Amino acid sequence: MFFSKMKSTLVEPEQALPGRGRSVLVDPTFHEIFGIPVQQVPTGSDVVYLALGCFWGAEKLYWQAPGVTNTAAGYQGGYTPNPSYEEVCSARTGHTEIVKVSYDPQKTSFEQLLKIFFENHDPTQGMRQGNDVGTQYRSAIYTTTPEQLETAERVRDEYQVQFTRSGYGQITTEIKSAPDFYYAEDYHQQYLDKNPFGYCPVHATGVTCN
Repeated sequence: MFFSKMKSTLVEPEQALPGRGRSVLVDPTFHEIFGIPVQQVPTGSDVVYLALGCFWGAEKLYWQAPGVTNTAAGYQGGYTPNPSYEEVCSARTGHTEIVKVSYDPQKTSFEQLLKIFFENHDPTQGMRQGNDVGTQYRSAIYTTTPEQLETAERVRDEYQVQFTRSGYGQITTEIKSAPDFYYAEDYHQQYLDKNPFGYCPVHATGVTCN
């Protein structure tokens, strides 16, 4: 019980692990689906960072989405530079598991990406998704433009109405301008393509918003 509580409490900055000076992912590492470096933002693409539980399943949702041009699994929202997966899971980095999503705004809308986000996890659960408990599973939208930030807050409020009607509590999704993003290890990148029978449940609630 104590360990579970510790994993669900954000670490204080002065207690965070020191991390390292270089990425745990070799640059370039090529995307299994798109065939380009996962570090690349294709020309004409915008970027947003989305955390909705385990990043394995979350990344697959987005590489399958129309208009998405690249994805990468990583860590964000904490204090430790270039953390390892084990460090993030220790709850001593402050990071959440997150997906960097590059998308072509001429082929999809930011609102459509947010629809996928809010309808494929439970954004009211705080520091968990289902049986996955810990600060690394918290819900977050980290934006790269003022317009994205404004839209994310508006769409969150629209979904809150629907979640409340369905008996859920307050949405706990953290929405703010994107802090430093750190790539996850190679074996996490497109994990469910490399391991098609891998386990990573999607915690959709059935709540929708047109």
